[in-house]
Amino acid sequence: MTEQPKTVVCFGDSLTWGFNPVDKSRFGHDIRWTRLLQRELGDRYYVVEEGINGRTTVFEDPVRGDKNGLAHLEGIRKTHMPIDIMTIMLGTNDLQDRFCMSADAIGRAMGRILFSATRATDDVEGRAPKVLLMAPPPLGDFTGKEFAGVYSNAHGREQSKLIAGVYRQIAAEYGVGFFDTSSVISVSDIDAIHFEAAPQADLAKAIAAEVRALDTA
Repeated sequence: MTEQPKTVVCFGDSLTWGFNPVDKSRFGHDIRWTRLLQRELGDRYYVVEEGINGRTTVFEDPVRGDKNGLAHLEGIRKTHMPIDIMTIMLGTNDLQDRFCMSADAIGRAMGRILFSATRATDDVEGRAPKVLLMAPPPLGDFTGKEFAGVYSNAHGREQSKLIAGVYRQIAAEYGVGFFDTSSVISVSDIDAIHFEAAPQADLAKAIAAEVRALDTA
């Protein structure tokens, strides 16, 4: 019997979906870090993209609706079972002013995501995956930018600088992997939120190394 590739599900928001800050389209398969991750990992792995623009950790969005990541997680896990490894990168949308959430509060919300993600379900092939928690990079300067009315420098930008430290601690508490994406990528100066094309290859290489390490741990 041919050995099946291991399934890697990338669970996240627009940073995972591939939002292009230049023209608000979706980056192509030759640019998105998730597709480049597939290329880096090769045939032994099967990478599944599960990004939604605007997705939060656990919060209901009164403006955009249907963005609660925790509510999405169970269905996503069942859709792609068995999942061997799941990467999780959320938290950027929680920093919007309408949620008024601190980095610590977002960390507690992420704890609920990790609690759910790291437990087996009662489904066939419902074993718990290994998890890599990815801290999104800090937000940029919103002065004069399109999203200045949604995010503020005083709140969102400042709290975003604390997310990696909070997530590192939460990852340790739940026994999952951790990666600070700001070590290899930063947000675009265009909108202060999303990734540009060029650095996504570096992110893909870094996450491929993390996935391999988790797989053999």
